[in-house]
Amino acid sequence: MDTAVIRSEGQVVGIDRTAGTSTGDTSLPGIVEPRSVAPRDARELSRQFFQRLTELEEGTHEYQYARNTLIEMNMSLVRFAAGRFRGRGDDMEDIVQTGMIGLIKAIDRFDLTREVEFTSFALPYIVGEIKRFFRDTTWAVHVPRRLQELRVELAKAREELASRLDREPTVAELATLMNIEAGEVVEAQIAANGYNSSSLDAALTGDGPEGGEAVLADFIGVEEDGLRLVEDFHSLAPLMAELSERDRQILHMRFVEEATQAEIGERLGCSQMHVSRLIKRIITRLRTGMLGELGCA
Repeated sequence: MDTAVIRSEGQVVGIDRTAGTSTGDTSLPGIVEPRSVAPRDARELSRQFFQRLTELEEGTHEYQYARNTLIEMNMSLVRFAAGRFRGRGDDMEDIVQTGMIGLIKAIDRFDLTREVEFTSFALPYIVGEIKRFFRDTTWAVHVPRRLQELRVELAKAREELASRLDREPTVAELATLMNIEAGEVVEAQIAANGYNSSSLDAALTGDGPEGGEAVLADFIGVEEDGLRLVEDFHSLAPLMAELSERDRQILHMRFVEEATQAEIGERLGCSQMHVSRLIKRIITRLRTGMLGELGCA
């Protein structure tokens, strides 16, 4: 058996150039341990495998051998990309498995004629898939764990069927692929509505006020000071009801009739200084009640 040798990070990896005899394709090297091939060697070998993929018929054993070898040789790209998301609280293996979906998409869509390095082409797919994973597993509202997991499986099934059928799959088709009832598919679709919420500060496309960046809050009205005043009145009403008739009369004269402290003193038969102390005491009591720090003073 004619075997070439590639050194990979201190390890020797066998490359069996006649391994194609098992697949009927002798034009590709048979890589014994694709995952152990060093990144620099994987780049050159990948070009050979991608070139051969364009010549092979999809679905044949030879095609599957070339495609699967490409996937395993380039797994280091996935682990490199996944490392950027370390510390996010999720299992690293889950992140890597998600990144593998992006790698597979990149392999299936890569075109040698573009004269772009596969690593440069694949990384956006891998990172994009991982980011989608975090988006899909972060919920704006509480949704049962069962439905969260079902939604992720539904998304994968929809993507697979849409690619295979070249159209949006029906509920029945999704249910058949996932081996669940159609009602569960619908339930998962409804639950997906709890997955996203939009911040009022979220940027929107298009021109914002005065040519600036538009945000969602720009289109749903403005803050009304009158609403805050209404809330204050509702909070103040029960506190006012607890005041004595004399205290309510003093407040009415001062803040409704806008009488001076001296005028109030004349009407009550007391000094302006005493009126000042009374008003201060009443306001302190109301403020304390509004802030909820104490009961009535």
